[in-house]
Amino acid sequence: MFRLLPTCIGRHISKSLPSLQAHCSLFSAAISSRQFTSDGFNNGNKDIDFNILFSSCTKVHLAKCLHAFLLVSGKGQNIFLSARLVNLYAYLGDVSFAQRTFDQILKKDVYTWNSMVSAYVRSGRFRDAINCFYLFLLTSGVRPDSYSFPSVLKACGNLVDGKKMHCWVLKLGFEWDVFVAASLVHMYSRFGFLSAARKLFNNMPVRDMGSWNAMISGFCQNGNAAGALEVLDEMRLEGVKMDPVTVSSLLAVCSQSDDSLSGMLIHLYVIKHGLECDLFVSNALINMYAKFGSLGHAQRVFDQMEARDVVSWNSIIAAYEQNDNPITALGLFNRMQLIGIQSDLLTAVSLASIVAQLSDHQSSRSVHGFIVRRGWLMEDVVIGNAIVDMYAKLGAIDSARTVFEGLPVKDAISWNSLITGYAQNGLADEAIEVYRMMEEHKEIIPNQGTWVSILPAYSHVGALQQGMRIHGRVIKNCLYLDVFVGTCLVDMYGKCGRLDDALSLFYHIPRMSSVPWNAVISCLGIHGHGEKALKLFNEMLVEGVKPDHVTFVSLLSACSHSGLVDEGQWCFRIMQEEYGIKPSLKHYGCMVDLLGRAGRLEMAYNVIKNMPIQPDASVWGALLGACRIHGNYELSTFASDRLFEVEPENVGYYVLLSNIYANVGKWEDLDKVRSLARNRGLRKTPGWSSIEVNNKVDVFYTGNQTHPKCEEIYNELKILNTKMKSLGYIPDLSFVLQDVEDDEKEHILTSHSERLAIAFGIISTPPKSTIRIFKNLRVCGDCHNATKFISRITEREIIVRDSNRFHHFKDGICSCGDYW
Repeated sequence: MFRLLPTCIGRHISKSLPSLQAHCSLFSAAISSRQFTSDGFNNGNKDIDFNILFSSCTKVHLAKCLHAFLLVSGKGQNIFLSARLVNLYAYLGDVSFAQRTFDQILKKDVYTWNSMVSAYVRSGRFRDAINCFYLFLLTSGVRPDSYSFPSVLKACGNLVDGKKMHCWVLKLGFEWDVFVAASLVHMYSRFGFLSAARKLFNNMPVRDMGSWNAMISGFCQNGNAAGALEVLDEMRLEGVKMDPVTVSSLLAVCSQSDDSLSGMLIHLYVIKHGLECDLFVSNALINMYAKFGSLGHAQRVFDQMEARDVVSWNSIIAAYEQNDNPITALGLFNRMQLIGIQSDLLTAVSLASIVAQLSDHQSSRSVHGFIVRRGWLMEDVVIGNAIVDMYAKLGAIDSARTVFEGLPVKDAISWNSLITGYAQNGLADEAIEVYRMMEEHKEIIPNQGTWVSILPAYSHVGALQQGMRIHGRVIKNCLYLDVFVGTCLVDMYGKCGRLDDALSLFYHIPRMSSVPWNAVISCLGIHGHGEKALKLFNEMLVEGVKPDHVTFVSLLSACSHSGLVDEGQWCFRIMQEEYGIKPSLKHYGCMVDLLGRAGRLEMAYNVIKNMPIQPDASVWGALLGACRIHGNYELSTFASDRLFEVEPENVGYYVLLSNIYANVGKWEDLDKVRSLARNRGLRKTPGWSSIEVNNKVDVFYTGNQTHPKCEEIYNELKILNTKMKSLGYIPDLSFVLQDVEDDEKEHILTSHSERLAIAFGIISTPPKSTIRIFKNLRVCGDCHNATKFISRITEREIIVRDSNRFHHFKDGICSCGDYW
């Protein structure tokens, strides 16, 4: 291309000159000036100020015009000007022209090579930068200088390349150069080799501010707050004052380590030394206080800023968004728009989260369109991930999947967002399928977020063996002590029926926050161990861990499943009086369930009447469920009327009311409820039960006739039925909601999904081994009774998890004590 330039240069200049004149009268101003230029070149009898020419080139097409002018004027081979062109093209984002310019230079000096390496680094082409540097070393005959290494060390993508560069530094004798040493410290810190970085830093004969910042930043990047503060102490002893870069690095590590005291002391230092006016420092302070949840402090820092940039606005908006205050965050966004601050990609990320928190389906489309119009979806994977997450949290999982499929680049967070979306929308099978697809992409490395996303899905379907495989991978990756991964594993083992393993793991993970305690208390509750849950709660208080609102939801639920009415009322009282937690709808729902399940229906109804907030479907549903257990027809009618007002689309409540009418023989009322559900286009959720055998999950529906072992399963059930009747089993036909003959009712009971799954487990597993069944609905009362007989006949422990809790059947007895 460059060889053709002289033949068409006139046409090129004539076309571009009006543009140049329109922008800044580039050539006329420079050529008419008679001042002596910094590079000392003379054009005829006129001096040309190339500094003006280069600084005026703010667009690539202007740079190309200047390039053409240099070629025409015979300056195309000037090393100094050519190197400046290389830098100019790189700065303007056109690294291909930078490379072509570089290739046309016949005699390259060290400055030219350094310029090309820096151009690659600036444009993010790190491998090209490394290759160019090796070419420099091996073919140029020019010796690198101290300016060669800072750029190329930044380009090192792995420790092997970094160590090779370190060897060249030693070989060429630049190890004591302050800039090179600081770059080596940065490089080793980036790869987590803090000991090597620290050794280099300690051996530096002279340290400038950049060196101290490099070491402090290294510790901060690796989450080592103690190391960073130790270097800070050394820095103070040597009389070196912190600058804005030091302060910003330290504020970030304070927030990472949750060290609010150090963060506030640094803030005092900032005020004392007048650094609060620095934009960079103020933004870092906002981010730190946001991480601590101190929104008042973050807002004060923001309000006192004399100048704010888009980063400042993004920081304060994210502060409220990340602390569950989306309304204030949205108000700040609107203010930002009104004063004319242009949104950037990070603003859009926060905006997507705000819309999700507000459950604003209409605005979600507007946000998506806003991002698409600016081309950000194709530009950065971060915004794509935010949109996937937004749609998933809004329940629009199909839209989330569509956006995910359209992402040009997918990273681990993209996959994690979709897996989490499916899992949180109750689509565990789809979440597991997406995880399997992710595993096929070998270039995607699963991380902490992946395990936290997929383990709840395995918990939901009871895939114990697959969950254990994840546990193995977590141990291999040294993440088993991570509080979030560990908590998910505790939850998985607990919800897959392995309570002892859940408890054992719980005592091996960090327990400084309420998160793991909440998980294990919840697991104890659904297994019916209310007293153990209360004991663990006391243990939690002794260890100085403060309970939160989730803790009390788990405790109240545990008390409900175990019939601990007095203890549950005590928990409800201390939650408010001692910990200042206002009861939410979930807490009230647990209290209604606790009292109603224990037969205290009037007290349960009084709780609802005295609620300071409007009861929702979960509260009325708890009362209706209690009415079903205790056969209160009148109160159930009242509760169902309230239910159909607040949530008319939930088919489960119609089924619950149908069960109540069926139990008291009111078939006409039952038909009315069914007709009402039909007229509203509602269909009953089909009951299913699953069992995992040999790493494969088999799912059974009531009356299933399609399983490969169907004949063997029904034969086994027939044999079991005969043995059960000989021991006194009498089928409870009231659990059949159809008005049919008794023989047909008994056949329907026998073909319930949980019995099919149990029979399959018996014929597919070794004698006397434990069988684990998972059911999506509440276990049928007759099946509950039958399973007690089956556990006695087969001498097996049968663990059944239904939608409410666990039932451990052994020797003809259930762990729930028939209180469920």
